[in-house]
Amino acid sequence: MILSFMTKHDPDLSLIFQALSDPTRRAMLARLGQGAVPVSELARPTGLALPTVMRHLQVLEDAALISTVKTGRTRLCTARPETLAATSDWMIAQRALWEARTDRLEALLATLVDKET
Repeated sequence: MILSFMTKHDPDLSLIFQALSDPTRRAMLARLGQGAVPVSELARPTGLALPTVMRHLQVLEDAALISTVKTGRTRLCTARPETLAATSDWMIAQRALWEARTDRLEALLATLVDKET
């Protein structure tokens, strides 16, 4: 119920988690956390063909996790950390919800054990 409610209010959340589901894209995003770099530098450690790397970057850009700017023959990629903040906020809310539920369950179990003794 809560998940569908959140999805209606932040439709990009699904794109963000889909983009983060791939280890290659997570590695690219981690590298971009150190600063902006050209596509060629992001592609080098992956061993992937440039068209494949460009598809990964498109997924990251569609999820608003990165932005790219083409200058001449070079495409520069930059991380957009504010997008990750949206996922962090969602995860914090989910954690609080589930911690409250487990606290209530623990209290119920303690009550049941007290009644038996």
